[in-house]
Amino acid sequence: MTKGIFNVPVPKNEPVLSYAPGSKERAELKEMLDTLRSQVIEIPMYIGGKEVRTQNIRPIKLPHDHQHIIAHYHVGDGTHAELAITAALNAKEEWENMAWEQRASIFLKAADLIAGPYRARINAATMLGQSKNAFQAEIDAACELIDFLRYNVYFMTQIYEQQPESAKGIWNRTEQRPLEGFVLALTPFNFTSIAGNLPTAPALMGNVVVWTPSQKQVYSAHVLAEIFREAGVPDGVINLTLVDGPVMAEKAFSHPDFAGLHFTGSTKVFKSLWKTIGNNIDNYKSFPRIVGETGGKDFILAHHTADPKEVATAITRGAFEYQGQKCSAASRAYIPDNLWESVKKYVLEDLGSIKMGGPEDFTNFINAVIDEVAFDKLAKYIDDARKDPVVEIVAGGNYDKSKGYFIEPTILRTEDPNYVTMCEELFGPILTVYVYQADKFEDALYLVDNTSPYGLTGAIFAKDRQAIELATTKLRNAAGNFYINDKPTGAVVGQQPFGGARSSGTNDKAGSMINLLRWVSPRTIKENFVPPTDYRYPFMEKE
Repeated sequence: MTKGIFNVPVPKNEPVLSYAPGSKERAELKEMLDTLRSQVIEIPMYIGGKEVRTQNIRPIKLPHDHQHIIAHYHVGDGTHAELAITAALNAKEEWENMAWEQRASIFLKAADLIAGPYRARINAATMLGQSKNAFQAEIDAACELIDFLRYNVYFMTQIYEQQPESAKGIWNRTEQRPLEGFVLALTPFNFTSIAGNLPTAPALMGNVVVWTPSQKQVYSAHVLAEIFREAGVPDGVINLTLVDGPVMAEKAFSHPDFAGLHFTGSTKVFKSLWKTIGNNIDNYKSFPRIVGETGGKDFILAHHTADPKEVATAITRGAFEYQGQKCSAASRAYIPDNLWESVKKYVLEDLGSIKMGGPEDFTNFINAVIDEVAFDKLAKYIDDARKDPVVEIVAGGNYDKSKGYFIEPTILRTEDPNYVTMCEELFGPILTVYVYQADKFEDALYLVDNTSPYGLTGAIFAKDRQAIELATTKLRNAAGNFYINDKPTGAVVGQQPFGGARSSGTNDKAGSMINLLRWVSPRTIKENFVPPTDYRYPFMEKE
């Protein structure tokens, strides 16, 4: 076998295509949207390299046109969860013994497939299945996932290169072993890139994975599974199971070879999973790695020196892109009273020009929320706010699910800084504003830090450098991704590793070396070239 110390390609962030009128990528994407929308496909599970079908079939409907079916998928049960675990463990020895550069090649190829022949398809699948506009799909399903794959390969080599020093006559070395067992990846609906990264990051480090995507993201997950197969991921290394989450968790967490959980989803679910793992701790061969990115109640805080137009733009983009269905989306804002009227004016101008509808029409900025459950929850928050005397609906407040699950971008202003929508994660296009006295900035800092249990993202807007420094210090634990004079969304792989603490997760920073280190178990090896032959030490000799 050829040996070498190989340099992998130095990653660069994938350029975001514009999809401007007349561009090649726009024409290709439009054609792919028409093609996918015109057909109804059947989506199986992929377990041990085989397509698995069941008698339980569910439809996939467009969130923005819920009478239109684009696919049916086969729902598994506990037996399929067990099959996937077995398939993963059967593939483990060969996969973890494969040379690291071969694993790297597989995922570098997957990145190039997405950048090239699959780009229009993965973007179109994300737009239709998750009701995401062309730009949001491009930065997510294409660019961010490409970046995850390429940067993870680069970070992997840096991890392997980290070696200890050696004394004379000694050679010390460290190897990074995959975890002893299988990893369960539970992925969310809102980002195709996360659905791709959560199973591939552990797999890159030599682990085998059982992958259960959100059943609201199955359509684009199916495309990802095809990309992984074409890239050369061996049978059984990543198993796509379309099993209800609680069923999959019960089977995985009761298995002695369960070695790790890679999760993105709600805080409530993550806490429940953690408790179950803890209750089963005596059954496992090793302590499982638990990695989770969960909820957020992300903030924008403006100082009295901030530029109101900059704040307004951050609100429009940060709160309403992808209908606020981002873990990082701004959902509460603290605006000083000297700026509020100007900020409000600019935001209302923005919202007055925004169009809402299906993502097939590229002029629509706002699309539908993911499903009827989300729609009904958000509508209730709006209805409750409309009846509350301490709340004013500044913008929006309308909703309609007759054709699709459409919620208008809505801004609430509350006189109560602890009003429910200032505290709870809504996951929709609703922003709540609290207007504070401009000379009470430190009081506003206290509110930002203590109103919510989360700690994911947040932004400070100010021209005053001392105010920026004060906010950066006081809000140290309020956000794992903190932004100065920028919206609190849009973290870029390799530039802003993403994750938060408190009730927002374990802060293991997807898109960084930190995350990959969670999927290996180091072994230190010491080799003595000239072993001693006498147990006595010099200090034992007589004077």
